[in-house]
Amino acid sequence: MTSTNSAPSRRHILAAGSAAAVSQLLGRSPPASAKASKLGPFQQKSWRVKFGAFELTTVADSEAFIDGPYPLIGRNGSEQEVRHLMRDNLLPETRYQPGFSPTIINTGNEIILFDAGNGSNGFVPRPQGGWLAAQLGPAGFKPEDIDIVVLSHGHPDHIGGIIEGGAPLFPNARYVISQVEHDFWAPEGKHTGDLEKFAQVYRANSKPVAEKISFLKPGDDVVPGIRAIEAYGHTPGHLMFLIESEGRQILFWGDCAHHHVASLARPDWLCVFDTDQEVAAATRKRVFDMVVTDRLCVIGYHMPFPSIGYLERLPSRGYRWIPHSFQLYL
Repeated sequence: MTSTNSAPSRRHILAAGSAAAVSQLLGRSPPASAKASKLGPFQQKSWRVKFGAFELTTVADSEAFIDGPYPLIGRNGSEQEVRHLMRDNLLPETRYQPGFSPTIINTGNEIILFDAGNGSNGFVPRPQGGWLAAQLGPAGFKPEDIDIVVLSHGHPDHIGGIIEGGAPLFPNARYVISQVEHDFWAPEGKHTGDLEKFAQVYRANSKPVAEKISFLKPGDDVVPGIRAIEAYGHTPGHLMFLIESEGRQILFWGDCAHHHVASLARPDWLCVFDTDQEVAAATRKRVFDMVVTDRLCVIGYHMPFPSIGYLERLPSRGYRWIPHSFQLYL
């Protein structure tokens, strides 16, 4: 009687190994594996890339969802138009997650922060927002490392992070902002309603560092390679900044857009956050055209994190946001 060999064949071993490998690729554990505890959602909170001789880091200041985009964006259209645009782009019709992305540029000589986030008194309260102070360390920085804080404008979600616990968060920094912008927000008794609420936040965060503030106008350089450009309308002195190193250019456009689809597909749609809505719409059209024509990479403060991307001109009147994939790693 011939005995049967019960040892597994090479073919069986390879087949079993292949099945386990396929299970891993598909995100499934082999049946014999121990079950892991669920970890909950995770969103990366800092992102860094080399840019010419500079190093660029964006930091998430919030991951909050808000109602919209209608009527925050598109009130001169219709709610149905905005909802339809969201459906066409596979997005929820009534909720969205804007980025709030302060940006740090290390030029090799200075470390420069663009906008300071919500802090403790911005648009998005803690714990949903105001993360910059806590995220500097994980991103590789200490508050005392910051040499210059560049403020694109004076809204609470851009200046709220200047003061932390009653004292300046960045003890060694100087601050730069548009003279027009400062003169709009700083005076006592100038505004009423929501504008006065914003002005109060501006004064609370700017007065403790007043002696360290200097003023820019369009065309001025923050440092060599970083130039202020006029982008008025969102606020009276809103600035964006062209950053250039070793022949590469990237545009920090601040709040030229508040939604990565609605603001771009329909730059003519008015935005409730804009101080002068008609001027802001004209600025969007001009800036978006420049970005596409010059093939500029963009840092969009309110674009989905890490808030880096490009624009494509659509056959219609609008534009499409193209998130950075690997272009800046080359």
